[in-house]
Amino acid sequence: MDRLELVADCGSCFGLCCVALAFERSADFPVDKDAGDPCVNLDSGFGCSIHSRLRDEGYRGCTVYDCFGAGQQVSQVTFGGVSWRDDPSTSASMFAALPVMRQLHEMLWYLAECVERPEARGLRDELDAVTARTVELTRTDAAHLDAIDLPAHRAVVSPLLQRVSALVREPFDGPDHRGAPMFGARLRRGRLRGADLRGSILIAADLRQADLRQADLLGADLRDARLDGADLTGCLFLTQTQVGSARGDAATLVPPGLRRPAHWVASP
Repeated sequence: MDRLELVADCGSCFGLCCVALAFERSADFPVDKDAGDPCVNLDSGFGCSIHSRLRDEGYRGCTVYDCFGAGQQVSQVTFGGVSWRDDPSTSASMFAALPVMRQLHEMLWYLAECVERPEARGLRDELDAVTARTVELTRTDAAHLDAIDLPAHRAVVSPLLQRVSALVREPFDGPDHRGAPMFGARLRRGRLRGADLRGSILIAADLRQADLRQADLLGADLRDARLDGADLTGCLFLTQTQVGSARGDAATLVPPGLRRPAHWVASP
């Protein structure tokens, strides 16, 4: 599985995230929207009529959401390219399929990264087998997607990711902050290479110029974390959503396959 296949292609999607998902008035959204109701900004071509000014209009949450390519998979494969507008009878099942497919594609994103890691070459057979099973689940028809036991499948994937993480981080003996509440932590120039930051709460943390190489960031909450000048090359399990929710600059080093967000400021 090439990770490029897990990058969102909004042009091949029927605006599913703009309809299927709910959101509440908050710092990330200016209004409330129920699941199944189209966003008022969704246009006739399934595009966003305010895409270029989402942040200015208060839709910050939209700019950080990433479906890992689940939207186009549901639109073009599961439902064969027939939109919910063309066949309204499919809308409920199509919208229900998106969050299931997104979780499967997120698992594929992590597994594909593991396959790319030279430290995990000894686990290649296991990784290939679990990847193949996950791909098979993504091809399940709409009638059976909802019946997939995601927790059970995640229980197969997660230990494998942890084993790869341990192999990558072992040479660096980084600190263990797994699941730690580090809201607003002062970690500027922190030596966090090889750290276990899985599931840690790093909201508004100061990570400027921090060394995060080979750190495990799976599920870490990086909302409004300062990453100016930080080195994230080689870190584990970082996603576009995490990058987009943080604050960085032109000096922030991000891993290949992830985009530098447009809202990141340039280095002074």
